[in-house]
Amino acid sequence: MAHYKRYLPHILVLFGFIVISLLYFSPVLQGKMIFQSDIIQYTGMAKEQNDFRAQTGEEPYWTNAAFGGMPTYQLGANYPHNYVKKLDSVLRFLPRPADYLFLYFLGFYILLLCLKLDFRLAFLGALAFGFSTYLIIILGVGHNAKAHAIAYMPMVLGGIILSFRQKFWLGGILLAISMALEIGANHFQMTYYLLLLVIVLGIAYLVDAYKKGLIPQYFKALGVMVVAVILAIGANATNLLATQEYAEFSTRGDTGLTIEPDGSEKRGSGLDYNYITEYSYGVLETFNLFIPRFMGGSNAERLDEDSNVYRAIMELGASPAQAADFVKNTPTYWGDQPFVGAPAYIGATVLFFFVFALFLIRGRLKWWIVGGSILALLLSWGKNFSVLTELFIDYVPLYDKFRAVSSIQVIIELCVPVFAVVGLSRLFSREISVDKKEHALKWAGIITGGLALFFLLFKAVLFDFSGGSDAALRQQLGMDFVRALKEDRKAILTADALRSFILVGLCVSLIWFYLKGKLRENMLIGAFAILILFDLVGVDRRYVNNDDFVNAREMEQPFRATQADEQILQDESHYRVFDVSGSPFNTGRTSYFHNSIGGYHAAKPGRMQDLFDFYISQNNMEILNMLNVKYFIVPSEDGSPQAQQNPGAYGNAWLVNQLEYVADADEEIVELENTDLQNTAIADKKFSDIVSGNTEWSATGEISLRSASPNEMNYEFQSDSEQLAVFSEMYYNPGWQAYIDGQPVEHFRVNYVLRALEIPAGEHKISFRFEPEVVNTGSSITLASSIVLVLAILGGIFYGIRRKE
Repeated sequence: MAHYKRYLPHILVLFGFIVISLLYFSPVLQGKMIFQSDIIQYTGMAKEQNDFRAQTGEEPYWTNAAFGGMPTYQLGANYPHNYVKKLDSVLRFLPRPADYLFLYFLGFYILLLCLKLDFRLAFLGALAFGFSTYLIIILGVGHNAKAHAIAYMPMVLGGIILSFRQKFWLGGILLAISMALEIGANHFQMTYYLLLLVIVLGIAYLVDAYKKGLIPQYFKALGVMVVAVILAIGANATNLLATQEYAEFSTRGDTGLTIEPDGSEKRGSGLDYNYITEYSYGVLETFNLFIPRFMGGSNAERLDEDSNVYRAIMELGASPAQAADFVKNTPTYWGDQPFVGAPAYIGATVLFFFVFALFLIRGRLKWWIVGGSILALLLSWGKNFSVLTELFIDYVPLYDKFRAVSSIQVIIELCVPVFAVVGLSRLFSREISVDKKEHALKWAGIITGGLALFFLLFKAVLFDFSGGSDAALRQQLGMDFVRALKEDRKAILTADALRSFILVGLCVSLIWFYLKGKLRENMLIGAFAILILFDLVGVDRRYVNNDDFVNAREMEQPFRATQADEQILQDESHYRVFDVSGSPFNTGRTSYFHNSIGGYHAAKPGRMQDLFDFYISQNNMEILNMLNVKYFIVPSEDGSPQAQQNPGAYGNAWLVNQLEYVADADEEIVELENTDLQNTAIADKKFSDIVSGNTEWSATGEISLRSASPNEMNYEFQSDSEQLAVFSEMYYNPGWQAYIDGQPVEHFRVNYVLRALEIPAGEHKISFRFEPEVVNTGSSITLASSIVLVLAILGGIFYGIRRKE
């Protein structure tokens, strides 16, 4: 019985995590769902594949609904033998987004237990991590994959730390499982940032091992970790191989294009520097970590009727109702980034404990925590610290594949609470003298409290509170409005600096009372738990609260068909739609109803993006015709969408009489503008071996589409002579296989994005089937790796039992 009692605290903690997660997102208990803008767009993008799966029971792996056609590898594709996904679904048993908050808590709790912390402090640390404002706001907007990957980061670190502590079986198994879950979360930018932190951690442990003469043990632990990570990668082989394959096809890859639409030189593979660093954290914004609305909060901050902006809007002639509506979304943010949904607040209380820990902790933990935090902070500044950013973009592998460099601050949001809670544990250590603890308390209070007081007293001298949008606001609403806005920005900073100062004062007081014997340990931990919750949840609720929840139907069926949609849907043939009434390459709405040449995705098909930049954005009709755009959705005079049919669309397939070879991608895309694409096809010369040698045909005969589904297109062809057919479908050679009368044949790319096929004389049935070999190969590796991983887990359990006996 005593053996089981030691697990009781952990069971109670897990139950507490469940309750807290459900309480914070309490509307889920009423069947409501949080309104997540990114998930709405994903719903539009994934509707065709989900409908096809529901109707046929098959997994399509391709969708025609977005960007003219693309694999579904990054749209929630289901792969055979994906047992990692099944395990993940078991852990995420709560309604969304409470499931992700629970995962935050669980993962961090496990990490702190691996650091040998008491369960009470591990519980406290989990609250500090899980309620970090950035981690909550990403749930509010629907960055679920990002939240998913962040939640498993602490578990991965826990497995690594156990392995370095020579707990090889337990550490290896935890690392293998958590790393498999981390990779399965499918947000490789977050996993990449975790890798950077792990490198810093590994260096810290290597230096420590060298100093202590433990190099053999270090490399033994490293060997265990390598095996664990290999198993984790193998268990996700299908997803990884498919993602790698698609990456080359996407904007993350290299389309071969070296010129911009204006003829200037294009940057090589990877993302453009300006695109990568568009969301660079301002150097001054760093203080947002400690004072939540140091830079005004967000681009849509909620003010009240006592605000200066409210009075300024009233003076401009607005009614009280209009003024009240305006201040619900006031542009108080005055930082460097183009848009901020909420400050990346870690907590005045947590940062106080972090500084407190700096005076009490020595050794490798301090090295990797502080080193990783500083590296992440400097990289998050992006173009505001261009020397380091350019160095990483140019020389660090894969760094140029990711944008929004400010998001690397997740490493700070992970490291700071770890160090803070470990520092708090030193407060209760008898090995550290009271004098040292008082010294740490004094300086932590002076540094953090002094910082808050400094900004409280000298803000007007230091800042003019001018924001990037002020010029436009001045033109629209006048100088008096901008003055009022600046006064409110100043008032916001005053309120939150005072708030942080008071919280620091409370932390100092509580520790002082404990050191003087006025408070017991349990009472102090309980008081800190309340203080952390008050601090973080109070800020979180400003940005994600019950008002963000809607009826489930609004998320499950987010788009309503307009009259234009209904009109187009009456046409049951196979065609594409171009919606020019909004941002066609930044919305999933059109994909929800139609086969669209636009869409919403972080990694769009690279060549389709090139076509958009060169021609589609200019409404080039010949390009739109070859893409079989049969309908346009355009705004009417009253602004409502209306449908327009395009009689010039080339159709699903057509025969051409000439093939023109070009040297490279540059010539291929440029020649599209100067070519009669209905009669001539343009191909890269590297495909010349596939064609019989002809470059001219009679273009006599017929070819027509007979059936279409996401993973198969069937045509009928008839001609008295050999012909070259162009198909208005995206060329994606790794998966699409062409067949003539059931026999596989080679096809090739023409017109920069389309498929072409040389067809012999006679009557033939032509088929294109999406048969991705990467899924078959990956599934075999996944199955084998999963079996080995399960055997390793069982072996570890057996080994543990034998050791106890």
